[in-house]
Amino acid sequence: MDESHIDSITQAKLDALIAQEEGDSNSYRGTLAKFLTLIAVGMSLFHLYAAYSIVPTQILRTVHVTLVLFLVYLSFPIAARFKNRLKWWDVIFAITSLFILYYIIAGGDDFSDRNTAPNQMDILVGVALICLILEAVRRTNGMILVSVTVMFILYALFGNYLPAPWTHKGYELDRFVGYMYMTLEGIFGTAVDVSATLIILFTIFGAFLQFTGAGKFFIDFSFAAMGGKSSGVGRTIVMSSFLLGGPSGSGVATTVTVGSVAAPMLDKVGYDKNAAGGLLAAGGLGAIISPPVLGAAAFLIADFLKISYLDVLLMATIPTILFYLGLFVMVEIDVRKYGMKQIQFEAIESAWSLTKKYWFHFFSLVSIVVFMLYGFSPIMSVFWATVVSAASSMLRRDTAIISWDWFTGKQPLLSGLYQSNLTKALAAGSTGVLAIAATCAGAGLIVGTVTLTGLGLKFSSIVIEYAGGSLLLTTIFTALVVWVVGLAVPVTASYIICAVIAAPALINLGVPAFAAHMFIFYYAVLSEVSPPTALSPFAAAAICKGDPYKTTMQTWKYVAPAILVPFMFTLDKSGSSLLLMGSMDALQKADWMQIAWISFTAIVGIICLAGGLQGWFIEKTKWPERIIMVVSGVALAYPSTSADVVGFVGFALVLITQSIRHFKTTPLNPV
Repeated sequence: MDESHIDSITQAKLDALIAQEEGDSNSYRGTLAKFLTLIAVGMSLFHLYAAYSIVPTQILRTVHVTLVLFLVYLSFPIAARFKNRLKWWDVIFAITSLFILYYIIAGGDDFSDRNTAPNQMDILVGVALICLILEAVRRTNGMILVSVTVMFILYALFGNYLPAPWTHKGYELDRFVGYMYMTLEGIFGTAVDVSATLIILFTIFGAFLQFTGAGKFFIDFSFAAMGGKSSGVGRTIVMSSFLLGGPSGSGVATTVTVGSVAAPMLDKVGYDKNAAGGLLAAGGLGAIISPPVLGAAAFLIADFLKISYLDVLLMATIPTILFYLGLFVMVEIDVRKYGMKQIQFEAIESAWSLTKKYWFHFFSLVSIVVFMLYGFSPIMSVFWATVVSAASSMLRRDTAIISWDWFTGKQPLLSGLYQSNLTKALAAGSTGVLAIAATCAGAGLIVGTVTLTGLGLKFSSIVIEYAGGSLLLTTIFTALVVWVVGLAVPVTASYIICAVIAAPALINLGVPAFAAHMFIFYYAVLSEVSPPTALSPFAAAAICKGDPYKTTMQTWKYVAPAILVPFMFTLDKSGSSLLLMGSMDALQKADWMQIAWISFTAIVGIICLAGGLQGWFIEKTKWPERIIMVVSGVALAYPSTSADVVGFVGFALVLITQSIRHFKTTPLNPV
């Protein structure tokens, strides 16, 4: 990948943004670096073993949290001025984490049995664990998420002092601490369970794809397949973002990786700097909602709803297609809007040539779904997909996870293995999950508080009361709540918080549970477009030399056509067709004509919104046409016959006026 056009200042900004998403970790050298690498490799191997074998739930979750805390305290500084310097307090915190692991496991069944009446040592250890988790969250995610978590803790302890309807009986410290870490409901609840099983395994899988060259192949393949026309660069971004984002599940990483190659080309064909950055960021955000990995929150959906992860992939299929369709339409309109130059970008190799050499990368991408279709669990599917990725990489010397020279004895046994891509991938799999895992542990405190105090039901009744029982207003209020929460915390934490406090309101008004959770997940992702968490747009602005806030507004424009999609599958039960009925079993009994019709209206609605928001369609739109297209797009997003009629009539009207104007302004070619 050529990154020569990215200067040192821009690279520093990108590093800062990636650090903001993944945590600003230390960069050690020498013995300490090797020690941390070996611990990270050991952590990955432990979780791969736990995927294949049977490890008791309590032990798996406790070991997972302990290893995360241990690595966080040795890898992330307490403050920026201490970066790359291991301090004595970091060592003490890390050792304390190990002691807590010993204390919990050594306690055995007696430990969990006394959760309602913990002794003084239990309380002391529990408070220490909560403090360690809060500090780990601060080091990896910043103060905002810590502040939110502390507010929930204070609510659990002092909620009896609040006025109705927020009040509850209040909980003593011993009861709160016992519930939070001596049961599987608080810290070691759903979020940590998903982190210790699915999330870390998918992170390891993504690292294997990265270190076997799959990411570079997907970008090269996209440029080779889509190049040649003025819209080819835009199409390439859409396609490469999907191919690269699917297995990565990271918006910022996808934006930076694709942007480092595509930014100069966007400039050459005529994109405005802010518009170019907006397109890159929008493509990156799509990574979080794209199968086969999605973002970390998708694994939580499966666990919250007690459904198969394959069902979550199924639900995400049509919304993902609609999201990228919206981007594709916007790109096609960009060609006319910006009067793009016809520039030929020659690919290094043809798409067919690349496919013949690296076809196995495609198999690695779809192998997870293939294994699940054959009846494997999600955990076993990603385990075997990782094995397949490693084994298939050995088909070529330039992609081999372990150098062929190591097998022939040309490389030293130990140093060759340590320097291999296998070791790097295993280490990256663990280090890449630290920020998310710390978030999940902190979110366990939030979920535990909501469960303990009944806050979810209280919040649900309050939202419904304010909405007057209206489903439309409730969905709007819920979207706003998710958006506001998403301004302060990452997608995973935003989904967890809103799933337990906001989803019940939608479900109580008749929205299917799977649709309610997908609604919240979708808007948690879209909240990433707004500062101060607009990391993908800020990264794109740094690459394209644009203004961060103008780039953010351009990103909103590109993702706007897809913003109304969640309303389609919540406002009417027929809209659940967009989620393919929520499960494989329901899909087998579904009305395929209804699925086709709802999908078709969604497609036309997205095209209408794209034209209205861009101010261009076939020709530049006039204000009346622009308003009609936006109204038609909104109408088609509402699943009802009357709204569909309004939408199609408005779209047809603009299509006719645009076509007439186009034929008048376009001279006929002489015979």
